[in-house]
Amino acid sequence: MWDSGTIQMLAEGTGVTLYMTLTSTLIAYVLGLPMGIALVVTAKDGLRPNALIYKVLDVIVNITRSVPFLILLILVIPLTRLIAGKSYGATATIVPLTIAAAPFIARMVESSLLEVDKGVIEAAQSMGASLWTIIWKVLLVEARTSLIVGATIALGTILGYSAMSGVVGGGGLGDIAIRYGYYRYEAGIMWVTVILLVVLVQILQVIGTRLSKKLDRRSR
Repeated sequence: MWDSGTIQMLAEGTGVTLYMTLTSTLIAYVLGLPMGIALVVTAKDGLRPNALIYKVLDVIVNITRSVPFLILLILVIPLTRLIAGKSYGATATIVPLTIAAAPFIARMVESSLLEVDKGVIEAAQSMGASLWTIIWKVLLVEARTSLIVGATIALGTILGYSAMSGVVGGGGLGDIAIRYGYYRYEAGIMWVTVILLVVLVQILQVIGTRLSKKLDRRSR
């Protein structure tokens, strides 16, 4: 079972899993970061309160986060086909991964920004800082440690989602686990894929933790 072909398959599966995870996380942050900022800014006690915008974003985030990923994966197949040209494979899986991750990231960004000391924001306002200056130079800078921790959590969550996508031929380690570990009853390969997924999560966790601590020391 453990010939060069199997080892190569697992190595390629690991690479595909990282490709799906990192790419979808990046795109999800492009969408989720502005949403999280908008939630904080338009909240009742935010910098620019706007009940309509806040309510719309809040409902979108809550509804999307409430849908289990496997169900969402199936629901967005038409959209996946429209964007990627097919509904299976690593690149196609990035579409549902991004849709699932963006609201989750938006909520984590919102939580991180709400931790920023109100006094710092008020001080910036008293000095005549514009809305965008407060967002980029106060909120995001002050919350950078928490944002990095949130990004680490998001990476681990999206990595888990990518493994679930193997059920519908999403590619990567999840697909290998389903095809060989489940359908062919090769428990050895199943356990190896699980171990590889755990190792990947731990590596991402260590990198994120060290980076957040480094940024936290700089702020002191």
